[in-house]
Amino acid sequence: MESILNLDVSYANVIVLLQTTTTLCTVTSHSVSESMTMKGVITVQPTITDVLVKATVGLVGSVADGVSNFLGKSFFLELVSTDLDSSGKAKETVKAYASFDHGLHDESKLHKYECEFEVPDDFGDIGAILVENVRHKEAYIKNIVLDDGNVIFPCESWIHSKYDNSDKRIFFTDKSYLPSLTPVGLKSLREKDLESLRGNGEGERKSFERIYDYDTYNDLGDPDNDSNLSRPVLGGKQHPYPRRCRTGRQMTSAEPWSESRTILPVYVPRDEDFSEIKEITFGATALYSVLHGIIPTLESILTDTNMGFSSFKDIGSLYDEGVDMLTSDDGGFLSALPRLVKSIASSKRSILQFETPRLNDRDSFSWFRDEEFCRQTLAGLNPYSIQLVTEWPLMSRLDPKVYGPAESAITKEIVEQEIKGFMTLEKALEQKKLFLLDYHDLLLPYVNKVRELEGTTLYGSRTLMFLTPTGTLRPLAIELTRPPNNGKLQWKHVYTPCWDATGAWLWKLAKAHVLAHDSGHHQLVSHWLRTHAVTEPYIIATNRHLSKMHPVQRLLCPHLRYTMEINGLARLALINAGGTIETSFSLLKYSMQLSSDVYAQQWRFDHQALPADLISRGMAVEDESAPHGIKLTIEDYPFANDGLFLWDAIKQWATTYINHYYPQSNLVESDKELQAWWTEIRTVGHADKKDQPWWPQLKTQQDLIKIVTTIMWVSSGHHSAVNFGQYDFAGYFPNRPTIARTKMPDEDPTAEEWETFISKPEDVLLDCFPTQIQATKVMSVLNILSSHSPDEEYIGTTIEAAWAAEPTIKAAFEELGGTLKELEVTIDSRNHDPNLKNRSGAGLLPYQLLKPFSEPGVTGMGVPYSISI
Repeated sequence: MESILNLDVSYANVIVLLQTTTTLCTVTSHSVSESMTMKGVITVQPTITDVLVKATVGLVGSVADGVSNFLGKSFFLELVSTDLDSSGKAKETVKAYASFDHGLHDESKLHKYECEFEVPDDFGDIGAILVENVRHKEAYIKNIVLDDGNVIFPCESWIHSKYDNSDKRIFFTDKSYLPSLTPVGLKSLREKDLESLRGNGEGERKSFERIYDYDTYNDLGDPDNDSNLSRPVLGGKQHPYPRRCRTGRQMTSAEPWSESRTILPVYVPRDEDFSEIKEITFGATALYSVLHGIIPTLESILTDTNMGFSSFKDIGSLYDEGVDMLTSDDGGFLSALPRLVKSIASSKRSILQFETPRLNDRDSFSWFRDEEFCRQTLAGLNPYSIQLVTEWPLMSRLDPKVYGPAESAITKEIVEQEIKGFMTLEKALEQKKLFLLDYHDLLLPYVNKVRELEGTTLYGSRTLMFLTPTGTLRPLAIELTRPPNNGKLQWKHVYTPCWDATGAWLWKLAKAHVLAHDSGHHQLVSHWLRTHAVTEPYIIATNRHLSKMHPVQRLLCPHLRYTMEINGLARLALINAGGTIETSFSLLKYSMQLSSDVYAQQWRFDHQALPADLISRGMAVEDESAPHGIKLTIEDYPFANDGLFLWDAIKQWATTYINHYYPQSNLVESDKELQAWWTEIRTVGHADKKDQPWWPQLKTQQDLIKIVTTIMWVSSGHHSAVNFGQYDFAGYFPNRPTIARTKMPDEDPTAEEWETFISKPEDVLLDCFPTQIQATKVMSVLNILSSHSPDEEYIGTTIEAAWAAEPTIKAAFEELGGTLKELEVTIDSRNHDPNLKNRSGAGLLPYQLLKPFSEPGVTGMGVPYSISI
């Protein structure tokens, strides 16, 4: 060790070598017909953490790595033939060390390494390469290219040091094979590579490992720190839920069934964490900065956690003046967020100043109006909740002995009074004119429990709307219900748009409660559950059962990148006990249990396909003569119109791709990897739903096309529709409050409470809205969640190496790109059509959440491949 330290290698030179973070190798595969020398190029950027390590061992390791580069022994490579030798055994590999080449730098500052292979004339085709990292630190390999690009090994992977794990990494060429068509020389490597990703289900996972395994959500609570932070396990008979990636941390002392928490980011398989090589993780980094820098700082400043806003002018000051953070930010958290935080150099202070959301910037009073309240159910942040009314009267399915009378208080007389002569109730039902936001049965079981908590209240709610002749929606009535409790009977009341002062203010307050319900459903169900949570099992099963050379793995790979890292961060500080969701949304500590209820009662894989989702809510019917094969119940439904265009583009791309690799149905049924993948998704990843009859079978090409199209849609179009508009629609929180803190003034009021409402109704509304700390915490998070990174990977823009290697697939991908450009033009045209009143009009924020491409930042458009934030 001393001899290494005494070598004439300056620490400054080592710093230069280790300042960037990507390892790129370029190698290509082709048929070798004669003895030849092949050249390979490996481009390496050692990790930035090498520079930051201060311990003696880390320093020695850094210097050792620098010496390894200097001596040309950083990576040991072995070429693997696709053939066996004459005795039926694997051919001897062709070996070489890769040496660092100081002259092979490019603009991306990737370090390149060269190697030469002496390949025998009878070696055959090159099908795989084994890589050993002889350095002390991990490195990231983008790809390996041999013989000037004739053979390519797509890698995109972190390579562990041999000192951490002596197993060599296996990479295959860009040629895809079904398991039955795998060249004989690669079959054992194919299975060995999959086995290395499955692990044995034991032990705590280490940061350099790439092990994909399942666990329940047993790490949301923190009972060892505070008994009030104990939370039930999500996943299992009592609280059904999708599974998450197993980390193997120790169990808590207080609850042997709960996994201990960590102050560091939770384990994700190494290739799921691209934090040092991708700007795309700007989002994850910024979110971490908000959760661990801005929010604690706000909590230290806004010490009165119950303090609301005294006026709407005070709310406006968040955008005009900002919040004085009273800190020089020695931790560096605030400096990571230049869009949110402005530093005042003279006073060494920082100001948290929010951008004015575009919705409020266009029309500062839009949040107050009924027409915008309804329009956003079709062209807003949560377009997944509105449903057609098909039965009357509206009825609860809950036990009336527990929750009170089941029939809704919204009567025929109320409806016909509000329709004002347009038609009878029967005609409105027949002509499909009545629509509903229904959070009654979902929320009512939580009302009494939530009301025991400080700083919040809750109702079950129904909101009835009418489709006018102009194609827009008009609210008819809001019903709020409190179940029986402590000797009190069920309380329910119907509010309608009103022309007298008292009724008008009660209507505004009722809308605030419904918006809080819808905000919670959006965040916990439409967003977290139906995209982030349900996708994690797809990622785990894909890595455990589909080889890196499997065509379906390569089709899905772009749609599954980056998600596990952001999910791990969410478990750490967003959806955990005492996290942002639990402290800022109406259900507080019961928030994730509600998400579990929806999964148990409503989630179905087959209904995650957009056409099936619309049909299940009565928002469409099958019609082969209609565009996209379904006819919308509301023709001007911006989310559905744009979404179906995108859905069809994804489906057509998947159809061409699947039919290319599976020309006969029997190939689908006989594909052992594929069948194991789908079986594990159903029976392990979604184990609590494994016996449901609605799971699609996987026997034909059409079955496979439906399954992969659904997964691709959920991770791209569905997530984009409910995520990237969050700041535009909810950044001005009166438009979408996350919590309603006070009960309605007419629910069992005291004389003093009613007098306060009569004399100062605006103050009562402000008291109902989130507190200052709740609002600023959520606004900070939403600003980050709505932002695109500088190198966001938008659907249809970047072709994978394996796709480019097949002419048919390459042509299909180019067709996808052309279709998405057409969608861009179509959306712009729709937004300028004055006849489409749900997306065009004075002061309206145009609906463009499903425009495929975007600039960086908060733009309210852009559809990335995957759930990357």
